[in-house]
Amino acid sequence: MKTFGLHVLGDPARVRQISGQYRVTPALPCKPSSEVVGRVIEADEIDAAVKRAAASGRDGNALLLQINLQQHNRHPTMDTLFPSKPKTKGIKYSIGVLLTALSTSAVAAVQSASTPKGVPSHIESWIALGLVIFAFLVAWLLNHRTPKLRALGTLLVSLGCFSIVAWFTLVLGSGIIENPKPHQTPMDAAKPALLWLHISIAFVGGIILMVVANKQRSRAETLDLPRHNELSRYGLVSRVLHWATAILFVILIPMGIFASMIPEDIWYRTEYNVAHKTIGFIVLGLFVVRLIWNRLSKRPTLDPSLTRTEHKLAHGAHVALYILMFALPITGYVMTSLHGYPSYFFAWEIDPFLAESDAYIYWGLFHKYILQYLVYLILGAHVLGALKHHYLDKHEAALKRMVN
Repeated sequence: MKTFGLHVLGDPARVRQISGQYRVTPALPCKPSSEVVGRVIEADEIDAAVKRAAASGRDGNALLLQINLQQHNRHPTMDTLFPSKPKTKGIKYSIGVLLTALSTSAVAAVQSASTPKGVPSHIESWIALGLVIFAFLVAWLLNHRTPKLRALGTLLVSLGCFSIVAWFTLVLGSGIIENPKPHQTPMDAAKPALLWLHISIAFVGGIILMVVANKQRSRAETLDLPRHNELSRYGLVSRVLHWATAILFVILIPMGIFASMIPEDIWYRTEYNVAHKTIGFIVLGLFVVRLIWNRLSKRPTLDPSLTRTEHKLAHGAHVALYILMFALPITGYVMTSLHGYPSYFFAWEIDPFLAESDAYIYWGLFHKYILQYLVYLILGAHVLGALKHHYLDKHEAALKRMVN
């Protein structure tokens, strides 16, 4: 378990005084087994920061909740949240909690406040694994040969929708929706409304799918699917990949929105980021697998009942969704690296692969805003188009190409 705190260098007496006053980790030596990672801070820098904090009438202890670091040649030094003059140069990033001490090779990492006692180790990785297993299990059940098991798959999707609603109910009790992390752009103010939209759709979808599952129980026809695609419909492998990706996407977006709203000093901020980034990497992996599978098993042609315009729109929507499956994880990873933050794949922490740069702002613009709204637009059009062909145009074969 990682020890959280500032790694302070300086006069031993002063370090001991700071350690007691601000609950920070004293200087080396520290045991390698303690898994301490973070930044080296000079004691005098804390002195200067606290003095400026006092001059501004703010509590110096707030420095332990959010600290700005400026990168230098040898190692970063601490700047204060209360500078005398606005700073425009240098590469800065905000850290949400106590930074940790280090052994001989300092590794930069952003950590939330320490996990409370009683919370299982790597719980976020287990949750991410559970969500991935759930997505593949449901995708398999939705395309099972037996109608009752297909109904069970639909029921599990319905319960998943209601689980999202229950999660949001817990989130409302945290106060984060009303008091989120300070906005980085004016568009951040729309995040609570976006979450409410997601939850509303999940609630209505859960009810509809519950009714559909009940109807499926009374059906008797079996579904015989080959592994490979056929001329007029997708095979089992394509269907499982499609629905597993869709379920993970539905989980990924609201989780990412909420994770970006969590204040820096909340302990589960890192946990949410670990789960979000893990699922993002898996979506990227599924994108690669789907490309390979499409080479091995040719996709069916579009439904012949579609008009020429509908053919173009359907093809454009498919291409756009594939681009988004690639662009969202990649822009998120690059944004994170340029910001100096690690990425995560379950319990594996991945160090930034690029030097810190203000370019993270532009990558963040694409990842958090442009691509996110494109997902709403294109995915919404994709779903509505499929429902239109099935219920309004009465092209039942169009929807059955991917689901029964």
